[in-house]
Amino acid sequence: METLWNGVTMEDGEFRLGTDSVACAWFAKFPKGSRICDLGCGSGAISLMLLASDPSLTLTGIELMPEAAALAAKNAQDNHLPMTVLEGDLRQIRTLLPAGSMDGVVSNPPYFPVGSGAAAKGALARARSEETCTLPQLTQAAAWLLKTGGKFVLVHRPERLVDLICSLRANDLEPKRIRFVRHRQESPVSLVLLEAKKGGRPGLQYEQDLILFHGEEETEEYKSMYHRR
Repeated sequence: METLWNGVTMEDGEFRLGTDSVACAWFAKFPKGSRICDLGCGSGAISLMLLASDPSLTLTGIELMPEAAALAAKNAQDNHLPMTVLEGDLRQIRTLLPAGSMDGVVSNPPYFPVGSGAAAKGALARARSEETCTLPQLTQAAAWLLKTGGKFVLVHRPERLVDLICSLRANDLEPKRIRFVRHRQESPVSLVLLEAKKGGRPGLQYEQDLILFHGEEETEEYKSMYHRR
């Protein structure tokens, strides 16, 4: 059982809460009352963190794996949060939700192409490799869901950044805000946080790198991600 903040807790099962999901939820900025879809929501981590920070949001999670979808639904119910979970395949997004029905979309998607050698083996392979969801399929689903001006926020690996930007632009999702994550100041970039806008004009804002540790000490921003002081 993970304790988040503002009284929200979650069971994560096989989907252990990682820094990537926490950073994505922290980086995402949506107006109050927004309708948000979490693509590949797993056990609901990003959705739960968004709602823990702003209960005025309404979340819809889409998850392919039945056990994960059931756990996400249970987490939402246990916390009495406005989240609906659809067990379904985001590659069939047009059968799941109407076009332009969301103000925002979030995702912590599979990072690794099938056969790359970097993907997980066994039970979590589908969650970490693009076996059931490629980057083009992910961005197509986000573009279908978003209204014009809506925002797509996701976390990904730096080595996939060119692929990601190309896929976003191919689906009328213009990258607008980006932030690199490093374990320490001198460390290589380990994650990329990116926000794209449906129908947006070109113009990308680079935010200061998010540094997680100074030596062995947590940085203030790292603490703020977890709502610790």
